[in-house]
Amino acid sequence: MLEVKNIEAGYGRSKVLYGISFSVPDNGLTAVLGGNGSGKSTTLKALAGLLPPSAGEIWLDGQRLDRVPAHQMAGRGLTFVPQGKEVFAAMSVEENIMMGAYHRRQEKAQIRRDLDEVYALFPRLLVRKKALAGLLSGGERQMLSIGRALLAKPRMLLLDEPSAALSPKVVGEIADIIRSLRTKGLSILLVEQNVSMALELADEIHILREGRVAHSCTNGPDVDLASLKQFYLGGGPALEERTAAVTAVTGSGTGPAHGPMEGAVGT
Repeated sequence: MLEVKNIEAGYGRSKVLYGISFSVPDNGLTAVLGGNGSGKSTTLKALAGLLPPSAGEIWLDGQRLDRVPAHQMAGRGLTFVPQGKEVFAAMSVEENIMMGAYHRRQEKAQIRRDLDEVYALFPRLLVRKKALAGLLSGGERQMLSIGRALLAKPRMLLLDEPSAALSPKVVGEIADIIRSLRTKGLSILLVEQNVSMALELADEIHILREGRVAHSCTNGPDVDLASLKQFYLGGGPALEERTAAVTAVTGSGTGPAHGPMEGAVGT
């Protein structure tokens, strides 16, 4: 389980996070929503060790992580897929994926088996494994970024806006992939502006506003969409149209059923 306790962080004298707290249970998917400037990406950077918190604690499966540097996080079971589909453009697709296993590079036989699993999850990457990563489409780069993170064998995966700047068709593919990862026992923290995608996938939802958790709820068929609208952007027709679309396809069970993807809310 990931536990975030009263995290504060910022850049120089500019404070961004003011006592953020939430948790991600084992094999759970928690979504953090919010508009630009709400502190979503800063939260992930703090969790990943890229921006050491000035206060608070971060725990993963009983290990305290808020004092662990970023380059040691993969070895502790936490990997981060940042926004921007960042890849090593001059390296091949397969070389990029293999970089995810650098901290466990002595496990050569197991790494090869894990690489085969990544290719099974992303058949498009297998076809293009010898191609330069810089020549991939945006959707393929996102798949590559996730595949590289998976080769680190994480217990906790941090995803920063994986739907950003992708077509609705590719967003649907990425959503299906994220859903399939949970069947492998992986816990996921998803930061998104795409409300429909988050509502489709998440068990728990936290909405950030001005560096604070403004609203938290359990997702499901009875989720209070009016409250989400109020706390996300203070209401408005854009979110209302998207949440109405989700309501129309929401199924029963532990979370909403798969439905059509909408574009991101907020710019």
